Amino acid sequence: MTNANTPHFSPGATAVSPALVDIGINLTHDSYDSDRDAVMARAAAAGVVQMVVTGASAEGSRKAVALTHAHPGVLYATTGVHPHHATELTSELAHELEGLAHRSEVVAVGECGLDYFRDFSPRDVQRDAFARQLEIAARLGKPVFLHQRDAHEDFVAILREHPKALAAGGVAHCFTGQANELDDYLRMGLYIGITGWICDERRGAHLLPLMSRIPADKLMIETDGPYLLPRDLKPKPASRRNEPAYLPHVAATVARARGESLEQLAASTTATARRFFRF
Repeated sequence: MTNANTPHFSPGATAVSPALVDIGINLTHDSYDSDRDAVMARAAAAGVVQMVVTGASAEGSRKAVALTHAHPGVLYATTGVHPHHATELTSELAHELEGLAHRSEVVAVGECGLDYFRDFSPRDVQRDAFARQLEIAARLGKPVFLHQRDAHEDFVAILREHPKALAAGGVAHCFTGQANELDDYLRMGLYIGITGWICDERRGAHLLPLMSRIPADKLMIETDGPYLLPRDLKPKPASRRNEPAYLPHVAATVARARGESLEQLAASTTATARRFFRF
């Protein structure tokens, strides 16, 4: 039975082989509380066989780790504090997050970084929280899951001040920037995560010509659900909620922009994700 929140999804029409990995999904978000198992089933039917559950706050990180325990080998987690929640990062919480990040199911530190677009936390507090989480990643030898919006110069400067934090790799999650930002990230050795933002002709069209500039071994894909439902998805779910079952749609858009087949794009991004996160 379907309801208003259930997407009209035909696995045979969009399922991808080889499998896909969604490297950023906010699966602990309360919009999934009523049908999380069904969301995961639709993901599997679409060929999305592994997902990284984003930890973006104290509570979100705890929930992300707990969720992985019920789905070993399918769900993995990050633990960190998004810049919106930078004021949460007390010494006690930093210690707790470092303890969580020791776990094998936690594959990256973050989501951490800077967000000067919203400024939900003071900028100096954001910078301090970012640096502290980079230090955790450096101590643990784990990758960093990075966020940046309207803060490119400070973001790059802080990363350069903490080179050991990138020893295990860093991914610019939900990249939406311009060519100069992409070039800076690639020169620093960062990986690039692309979301359904690229499917939005109003604000994401500039990403299309940039896709061919990203080496295949640096490119990964994600939904960032429940946010960023692809604007050109038809039909859209009545809820307007994004979910991992729509990752093949993002993959197809990226593949077209790169002049590749969907199968080529799926194979390369999955191999890159599994190597980066050490699944």
